[in-house]
Amino acid sequence: MKDIRVVTDFPRKVHEIENLWIPMPDGVKLAARIWLPVDAEADPVPAVLEYLPYRKRDGTVERDALTHPYFAGHGYAGVRVDMRGSGDSEGICKGEYLKQEQDDCLAVIEWLAKQPWCSGAVGMIGISWGGFNGLQVAARRPSALKAVISLCSTDDRYNDDVHYLGGAQMCDNLNWGTTAWAIAMTPPDPLIAGDRWRELWDDRLNGNGIWMQDWFKHQRRDEFYKHGSICENYSDIEIPVYAVGGWADGYPNPIFRMMESLPGVRKGLIGPWGHKYPHFAMPGPRIGFLKECLRWWDQYLKGINTGIADEPMLRAWIQDPAPPAAIYDERPGHWVAEPSWPGPGVSERSLALSPGRLGESAGNDDVLTICSPSTAGLSSGTWCGYGAVPTLPVDQRMEAGNALIFETEPLQEAVEILGFPEFEVKLASDKPVALVSATLSLVLEDGAAARVSYGILNLTHRHDDLELQPMTPGEVETIRIKLRCCGQRFEKGQRIRLAVATGHWPIVFPGPEKATLSIHCTGSRLILPVREPQALDATLADFKGPESAAPMAQEVMKAGEPFRREVTTNQVTGETIYTIVSDAGTVRHPHTGMIVSARQTEVYAIHPDDPNSARGTVTWDKSYARGDWNAGVSVSATVRGLREVWRLETHLVARTRDEIVLDREEITEFPRDLN
Repeated sequence: MKDIRVVTDFPRKVHEIENLWIPMPDGVKLAARIWLPVDAEADPVPAVLEYLPYRKRDGTVERDALTHPYFAGHGYAGVRVDMRGSGDSEGICKGEYLKQEQDDCLAVIEWLAKQPWCSGAVGMIGISWGGFNGLQVAARRPSALKAVISLCSTDDRYNDDVHYLGGAQMCDNLNWGTTAWAIAMTPPDPLIAGDRWRELWDDRLNGNGIWMQDWFKHQRRDEFYKHGSICENYSDIEIPVYAVGGWADGYPNPIFRMMESLPGVRKGLIGPWGHKYPHFAMPGPRIGFLKECLRWWDQYLKGINTGIADEPMLRAWIQDPAPPAAIYDERPGHWVAEPSWPGPGVSERSLALSPGRLGESAGNDDVLTICSPSTAGLSSGTWCGYGAVPTLPVDQRMEAGNALIFETEPLQEAVEILGFPEFEVKLASDKPVALVSATLSLVLEDGAAARVSYGILNLTHRHDDLELQPMTPGEVETIRIKLRCCGQRFEKGQRIRLAVATGHWPIVFPGPEKATLSIHCTGSRLILPVREPQALDATLADFKGPESAAPMAQEVMKAGEPFRREVTTNQVTGETIYTIVSDAGTVRHPHTGMIVSARQTEVYAIHPDDPNSARGTVTWDKSYARGDWNAGVSVSATVRGLREVWRLETHLVARTRDEIVLDREEITEFPRDLN
């Protein structure tokens, strides 16, 4: 973050309240950390709320230090609240995005608006979970909530989150499920919770539960996922929404949908970034995002005309071609602007399929078959990139033997696309349950293939995500797959490639049995959202450079092992192992004296000829210590994709000092529901 300008001299002097209790209607108290101007009671300010389960004391503490004091120094109260059953707050939390979570947030907003230092206006900001619940709470219409900034979030909890992708079981269902479980099992800080810390911890260990069990129980888009999905009724949101994300993140799609469907004031921003705030995200370029936030807050919380309301609805970064790499410091490209979405300068361009080729002319009568090995997709990186570690997709040439490849001739002129590519395909399956994967890549002059977008569909979901319909073996149907949105430039002389496979591991688990798809070239096409340059693009002012409040001091007591992501194949058994190791080491926070360590491993194993060999294991070890006090949790979860069932094996160990507080193992099975 060497390019971030650190600001310590603000227009208003900042006072921090390290912990303050906010009472809920049922008597439970939520823990809040608040930064506000020292003269706020004499000159009240709007409150900017971030509401999360990620431990304000030591989880998001480094990020909070960059952001909330900055807001406070510019005339706001930065408020960071631990949700019920997490961090230092009381109570239990039995899942994500529950009505209880929203009800509590309504009470928090009402409480904030009544404080003597608050002007009565509240905004919500958040990334990921905090971006989700900002939208969800806005749909509840609390009177004091005036505007939202939602980053890396979704409007659709089933189709655009970590659970199911095109109706296929995501490996992130396991990865995020284990991560969330580990967080939910951690104890409060005794310096905040006092002597009740152990009682509160026991409540969590025995009450918070294993949330991912619900995600395996609900494999279709039923009421479980409709709750909290604002796409069920966009008109519920009447306040201004600023939706922000990045191409390397897992959540760019909802930005386009919200720009098209929200009824009120809305603004979208998509950069090259991963799952981070844009003032310190990778890949760059990073921007002065906190300044952009202040323009939004000043406009809609203070009524100051900052000009932001008159600017284009959507700003997007069109990426220039770059060699494939697992990590980039920056992605070359340029900003473009759209006054609305769909943009007036975007039109469809179709490329027809013929054996090995994509072209403008109609395809021939060839029928091509594909039955990919279960290892197809190993070059794909992770579903949600965080940017700062090498998890992006690598050279797609390694997939050539796993998929049907269709490629244009070298382009005669440059092409830019913005929006959702689509694959319309006429096909038949020899099995009732089958997956189809479509990957769009840019082929450089040297032959390297950089992934641009991809889409996955469990064909039983081809009509609906609730009322499923198995394929009739041998029956030809035409389906349309929407690929992930993108903004990309293809230069003259480069090629456009489409790869079609029957799996995408380890983004999604394979189907219950190997399936062969017959792809009919006649009636199949790739549809690109081609964008022509617009006069509006030239009117864009550059974003100012990134800046933040001072970073939090910390002492590295033990460095973690280097990030590791590797694929190995046992040449005797044929099994392929995909391993990711993230080790944060051991760090001491001088302002609290807390010593924190965390380590995660992900292992995904599969045999290329046996989809029922697919299994993933994720482990987390977290520990907290100060003086003679210490506590920690170790969790492990394994998912096996067997032919008839999903088998979930979990193990939790909680400890303090030399005592094992809890040691619990559990095996649960869930019938596979056409996936």
